[in-house]
Amino acid sequence: MQRSDAPLTEILKRHGMRPTRQRLALAKLLFAGANRHVSAENLHEEALRAGARVSLATVYNTLNQFTAVGLLREVTVDSNRSYFDTNTTDHHHLYFQDTGRLEDLLPSAVRIGRLPDPPEGTTISRVDLVIRVTARPD
Repeated sequence: MQRSDAPLTEILKRHGMRPTRQRLALAKLLFAGANRHVSAENLHEEALRAGARVSLATVYNTLNQFTAVGLLREVTVDSNRSYFDTNTTDHHHLYFQDTGRLEDLLPSAVRIGRLPDPPEGTTISRVDLVIRVTARPD
């Protein structure tokens, strides 16, 4: 383990995860810098370019594990496409269907008038809003 991996190692341990070589390599890519949205395929390609030896299955498993412990937030844009967001605060998204880009929207940018009452015995834990946009036809 490199000395620079120590903060990531501690974060993983604090979330009950073993800091394996693959988890640390992926965490370094995900959390080194500004918040971002990644797909498993994009992160896999980025990891390979960085010299990390990880399979696509390991990337999927790690993203799901990070999401389960609250390090990431999964944003499903359609039945075949999910992104993983390093920004886990409450916020909404714009999804550019033509390019596949996902962009954050501040909660204050959206006003939702009324939510339905949750079913008996449940509570609303979070509201996820994805606004899909496409280029205007000329």
